[in-house]
Amino acid sequence: MRLTMRTNLAMRTLMACAVNDGQIVRRHEIALCCNASENHLAQVVNTLGQLGYLDTQRGRAGGIRLARPAKAISVGEVFRAFEGGTPFAECFAAQGNTCPLIETCLLKPALAVAVESFYATLDRVTLADLVVNNQGLDQLLSLGNASQSLVCPA
Repeated sequence: MRLTMRTNLAMRTLMACAVNDGQIVRRHEIALCCNASENHLAQVVNTLGQLGYLDTQRGRAGGIRLARPAKAISVGEVFRAFEGGTPFAECFAAQGNTCPLIETCLLKPALAVAVESFYATLDRVTLADLVVNNQGLDQLLSLGNASQSLVCPA
């Protein structure tokens, strides 16, 4: 199993906002710190805003911040929102499934249980669990005091 870049960027963005809880974070700062394309990040931020994870503010003083507390954001919920529409295997696809084994194969039900176990495990992890007392992440993603921009590694 491999996560899409969108899910990866969504989690990086949410972690940056959680580390800087209550403060406005700029998209370009997250892109720099997380080694991400600003264009890809813009799409992810838009989706996170539509899903109610982020508040977005336009304009010169604009940026993003969490729309709800980090402890109320389940990692499994975020992963489902970004990965849920992607079939795990061809046989999971409602359309385009050409597998000739579909009627007799027992792999699909086993995979379905495994995928649900994966999400169930992540459901127990909150965004707060990822950032609270994580000094390394705090150093990488916290707003700098003097410049009010993210402190990114050189």
